Amino acid sequence: MPTHVALLRGINVGGHASIAMSDLRDVVASLGHTDVATYIQSGNVLFTTDRSDTSALASELEAAVAQRLGVSARVHVLSRDELARVVADNPYPDETNPKALHAVVLAGEPTAADLDRVAAANEQAAARGGSEAATVVGHVLYLHLPDGIGRSKLAAQLTRTGAAGTHGTARNWATMTKLLAMCDG
Repeated sequence: MPTHVALLRGINVGGHASIAMSDLRDVVASLGHTDVATYIQSGNVLFTTDRSDTSALASELEAAVAQRLGVSARVHVLSRDELARVVADNPYPDETNPKALHAVVLAGEPTAADLDRVAAANEQAAARGGSEAATVVGHVLYLHLPDGIGRSKLAAQLTRTGAAGTHGTARNWATMTKLLAMCDG
């Protein structure tokens, strides 16, 4: 059966939406999925299923987490192949620090207006003289943040204004590549 990755937004971040990973694994397994594993404490779950509708899987998992764990969290589900495409489409392949690169998986394709806001944010970042940059490829916003996400004006601007398009969840590059490695091995 194909492997999928569920990315839960805002789990165990800043003391909010606390979920024990063992409880999260139990919820995912209770939905009939197998080979359930979590990676770190921020809501990354791998599982196998014969189902292929990632939107339906995400909705089902959102509802189950809310009902059984009392936490409302947006969930994005990627098949192993979709995750591999996110990694392959990295527009910043020369960046060697995996904590300087983030992928924001969006719920859908950004609109033309969203893309214009990302372009404007990039122009403002360049005017500040920084090396931060944002690039949208499909339904993923890639953030190149050499000084980290915590101090990034670009990341704050894009998340504050919704310029990344529809809602999404961010992971650093180390997490994205580790999740792909876990899918493969």
